Amino acid sequence: MEKAQKVAVVEDLSGIFRSASVVVVSHYVGLTVAEMTTLRSRMRESGANLRVIKNRLAKRALDGAPCAGLSGLFTGPTALAWSADPVAAPRVLTKYAKENEKFVILGGAMGASILDPEAVKALAELPSLDELRARLVGMISTPARRIATLMQAPGGQLARVLAAYADKGPDGSRDAA
Repeated sequence: MEKAQKVAVVEDLSGIFRSASVVVVSHYVGLTVAEMTTLRSRMRESGANLRVIKNRLAKRALDGAPCAGLSGLFTGPTALAWSADPVAAPRVLTKYAKENEKFVILGGAMGASILDPEAVKALAELPSLDELRARLVGMISTPARRIATLMQAPGGQLARVLAAYADKGPDGSRDAA
């Protein structure tokens, strides 16, 4: 790789480390090309990315990044995964690691917080941003529905009371018609 290419890769990785909401570092020793292709396609489907990187370039890109504590994880054949949704990349990688024992999650970062492998797995179990948004909309709309129901209830009660008076005869007893 020429120096200009290395500089471009370092700048690209630096941008990833600064902007991605989650970054996960993993080892892929022994995976075939087909297995890596499968993993990459799963990552793309979930809105995440996966890239095999050179450790030295990754360590240079980490200089000054909020997640600089990750530099110790970059040894051996390393793959870097990232996503804008903090749950997308960890979820796909954790599921894939369960299916394929050759794939090992080393750790990750969310902003300046460094995550160990267990924290990455815990993050994978959380609901995605879209799921949380749907829950929030449901929680907000539920009180509005209840208010609408309560507002309609007095009208319905008044109608039932008027109907009951209409059913009564002039002497106050119900018509047995």
